[in-house]
Amino acid sequence: MKNIVKSFVLALMLTGLMAIAQISLAQAPPPPPVDKGTNTNKAPGNGGGAPIDGGVVLSLAMVAGFGGWKLHKSWKCRTA
Repeated sequence: MKNIVKSFVLALMLTGLMAIAQISLAQAPPPPPVDKGTNTNKAPGNGGGAPIDGGVVLSLAMVAGFGGWKLHKSWKCRTA
């Protein structure tokens, strides 16, 4: 019975945490552009974004290093 109650409370807490996160991160949509015959209210055409190549490489290197460390650790435990 205790395990059922613990599981229920854990599921309820996780659901509540996710619901609070969704509510707190919600933003109102931006107002629609007003077109009065000018070209100032248009979306950018080509590009305009920030480069992500350095961050992706760093993230992949950290993931590969962590995976290699965990693999080495599991092999070390099997042989010992």
